[in-house]
Amino acid sequence: MMLNNNSKHNFILFFLFFTGLAWAQNKASGKIVDEKSNKELSKVDIFINDNKTPSLTTTSGNFMVQSDSIITKLRFSKKNYTTETFDVTPENAENIFVQLSQAKVSSIQEIVINSGKPKYKNKKENPAYAIMQKVWARKRNNGLEKFDTYSYKEYEKTQFDLNNIDSAFMKKKIFKKLDFIFSYADSTASGRLGLPIFLNEAVYENYGKNKPEKDSKRTLVAQKTSGFQDNQVITVSAKNLYRDINIYDNTLNYFDIGFQSPVGTDGFGTYDYSLVDTITVHGEKAFHIRYQPKRKDVLAFQGNLYIDTDTYAVLGATLKSTQKINVNFVNSVSTELEYDNPDETTFLPKKLVTEFEISPFSKKRGSKNIIAKRSVDYSNYEFNKPLDPSVFKRKEEEYEDKFTDKDEAYWAKARPDTLSKSEQGVYKMLDQLQQTPKFNRMVKLFETLGSRYYNAFKGVDLGPIFSVYGRNEVEGDRIRIGARSYFGLNDPWRVQFYTAYGFKDQQVKYGVDARFMFNRLNRFMIGAGTSRDIAQLGGQLTSGDGVASRSLSSSTFFARGENISLSSVNQTNVFVAIEPWKNIQFRVDGVMQSIKSAIPEKFNLMYYQDGQLRKTVNDSHVTVSIIAKPGAKFSQTGIDRYQARNLAPTIVLRYTRGIEGLFNADFNYDKLQFMFYKPFLIGTLGKTVVNFEAGKNFNTVPLALQNIIPANLSYGLVPNTFSQLNYYEFVADAYTTLHLEHHFNGKLLSYIPLIKKLKFREVAFIRAAYGTLSDASKAINVEGFKYSAPSEHIYYEYGFGIENIGIGNLRLFRVDFNWRGNYLDRPDISKFGVKAGIQVGF
Repeated sequence: MMLNNNSKHNFILFFLFFTGLAWAQNKASGKIVDEKSNKELSKVDIFINDNKTPSLTTTSGNFMVQSDSIITKLRFSKKNYTTETFDVTPENAENIFVQLSQAKVSSIQEIVINSGKPKYKNKKENPAYAIMQKVWARKRNNGLEKFDTYSYKEYEKTQFDLNNIDSAFMKKKIFKKLDFIFSYADSTASGRLGLPIFLNEAVYENYGKNKPEKDSKRTLVAQKTSGFQDNQVITVSAKNLYRDINIYDNTLNYFDIGFQSPVGTDGFGTYDYSLVDTITVHGEKAFHIRYQPKRKDVLAFQGNLYIDTDTYAVLGATLKSTQKINVNFVNSVSTELEYDNPDETTFLPKKLVTEFEISPFSKKRGSKNIIAKRSVDYSNYEFNKPLDPSVFKRKEEEYEDKFTDKDEAYWAKARPDTLSKSEQGVYKMLDQLQQTPKFNRMVKLFETLGSRYYNAFKGVDLGPIFSVYGRNEVEGDRIRIGARSYFGLNDPWRVQFYTAYGFKDQQVKYGVDARFMFNRLNRFMIGAGTSRDIAQLGGQLTSGDGVASRSLSSSTFFARGENISLSSVNQTNVFVAIEPWKNIQFRVDGVMQSIKSAIPEKFNLMYYQDGQLRKTVNDSHVTVSIIAKPGAKFSQTGIDRYQARNLAPTIVLRYTRGIEGLFNADFNYDKLQFMFYKPFLIGTLGKTVVNFEAGKNFNTVPLALQNIIPANLSYGLVPNTFSQLNYYEFVADAYTTLHLEHHFNGKLLSYIPLIKKLKFREVAFIRAAYGTLSDASKAINVEGFKYSAPSEHIYYEYGFGIENIGIGNLRLFRVDFNWRGNYLDRPDISKFGVKAGIQVGF
């Protein structure tokens, strides 16, 4: 099971929850006239919403359009006139007055404007290609990088609507005593009834400098959230669905999946372009270029580009996914971009609107889904003005005091546009819902699934709920019960414990852990814990020392062979940690532990020391760790934080010093370890995940303290392990491991006619390990002759996987096929294996 407790999964549970609870017509009418003469105009094409074909060509100055879809926008186009757009609301849908101004159609040398989709022998004959060449030659960078200092304001609105609800849905038993919410339902752009379920508004002040050194600060000035003001996990999870994109990049990041940019230098390999017209955009003459993907099965967009006729800067763009988009839970993606262009080399973001249609079960039109929309308006740009150094001073919270206490007068002034009727109602509805016991019970269910803990009563959670049952060779069936203190997301302290019982060994196990954070700014914290449990020590290389940071029990309920390589570990740990710079933590652990075999008759951990045979290793060590996560974002500031989903790397450097004689410890030793993990977007070819680890023991130590190349004998997916190894098959004083996994996102399978309909995605991977083991390290163990390192050759495994297996939009399963590459002459090995599991993600 590849399930992690982070904000991505919390959000997925959030919308699964709301949609799991789970025709209107519209008209608009008015008059069109010439702006100068005020004479009525005919032969005007009227487009509804983002339709590519006109819904009506007028025969007089008056018009009336009607659609099965709710009309939110009308576009009026007439030859030799500028195109005008009108936003339609229920209040202004009648008596619309449109004035069109005349405009001369301009062209550039050797370019002919076409209204259709002509065929060209090659791209050089396409007039749009000549324009795009000039765009690429004058590729612009974000203007913020050229000024000594800068500041600007950012208004962000994130809203979710439950879409396509109907009378049958409203009458479901689950809504008994909650049916008042449907009085807040309203028509949406999809043409069905929509129910607002979430709205978040935020205002940020952004400051930055490029000289003498780079620095930036983004401060949350005000925030207003419907119904979830205290639930920052939901709020931040909702915001982290989105990425800020640069249209000039070759690859655009959506859901950490790469889409080909229509303005990228290799765009002609993916898209067909056609020059449509020359229009006016915010007073600037622009080429209107329409583009669409050559193949509908690739991760690409269709839409329009608006290019300045003089400077060849992108003034605006629309991007809409194809109907065959292969992204989990997502039926469609659309983005609108607007830019200011202050000079010949730079651009400044002006407006960004991104909308997702998300459904957990079906991609069919008309299915119940969530419309998730985020709009960002950038304004009040100021450059090269002196900034107070205190602006960049690190604060405990990246928001102002009382940022949630702004009154309605503030919001009326801060918003670039007024809220719609349905948006205004969502605040009232969610506040009313929170007073309803039934709704609170439903929210509690969601919180339990998201956190894995059940809130028994104030301040106490029981769990994790998925760890209640386990099974292994030592304990047989195992029951585990745990609890933790919990008052809120930003708790500065946490106490947690568990107790477990094995019905086979009839032994009680336990663990208790306490942590306290003194300072939210640098996250200075201390902690201590103790445990007595059964552990699989060969499952991870760069593991933490904290009791709460690792799962000690080993389940072999679904596995190949018997797992007899289990250890009995009694451990006590104390630690201190601090984060002097953002996302860079320094941590010191002190550990006292005793380790012995949990099954002495089958698994031998005995060793020689000073000529004596010992069965228990007593160890006391100090570990100093540096853990860096540059670019990572977290949802709150408490003792426990949920890391938001992004492409941030994790870098760990760890030094361990064993101290002989301290609490009867048996060995002096030095160990150095390094780990690097990062996902990389490889253009539109997919995403590569890299995990590299290296380490070295500088002294001779027994098997219980050695580096074990991690194996996975279960039939489940376990990251950063070797699927075809046995436990303790490779032991090393010094080691390096590399795991490379590339997700093609269905790019290859989309070429196979029948397979592509299944929406499967392909994964390729290779794993490698190299290490050395000294004769002294072998000799210290009673059965040291059994152990060796992959020093003769680099051990490797390879294979491929099929992910995105499921039905409709619910595609959570992955199956891997693994081959062992070498060391095939060893007894009791597995040359081939199949692993399967749940993989939650887009």
